[in-house]
Amino acid sequence: MSFASVILALVTLQRLGELVLSRRNTERLLAQGAVEVGANHYPLIVLVHAGWLTALWIWGRNQDVNLAALAGFLVLQGLRVWILAALGPRWTTRIVVLPGAPLIASGPYRYFPHPNYAVVVGEIALLPLALHLPRLALIFTLVNLAMLALRIRVENRALSVSDWPRASTP
Repeated sequence: MSFASVILALVTLQRLGELVLSRRNTERLLAQGAVEVGANHYPLIVLVHAGWLTALWIWGRNQDVNLAALAGFLVLQGLRVWILAALGPRWTTRIVVLPGAPLIASGPYRYFPHPNYAVVVGEIALLPLALHLPRLALIFTLVNLAMLALRIRVENRALSVSDWPRASTP
């Protein structure tokens, strides 16, 4: 098994584990009265990410690995863990709003509003670059950016709905 295949297997397992965690957190939040917003575009997000991983497996599994790009990707994994820790049981891959709950303002959310999306943009570019697939990095970065333009707009609107009272977070 090549080093690239090991990396792809680890990323695939990570993403599958995150889907399990997301489902668990989503179910708990919904049971507490949360509301999912933007569910109609969620399949597109899954399709883009599944397509990205599939393309990496098809064209990247036997590639040499660019260690500098891989190091950048690994730094992003540390940021991903920080984001997950900051959101805790409110982290999901869906847009789920818990009315009355304060917005998260700790961890990376203290510095800017959508650090998770910044990490994903970097990951989608860096992992293909680590596998010497610059066209794949460009294509999926552009597709992801278009998808995120919609998603961030929907998420911002959902988080700012005035009839959902929420406490302020210091």
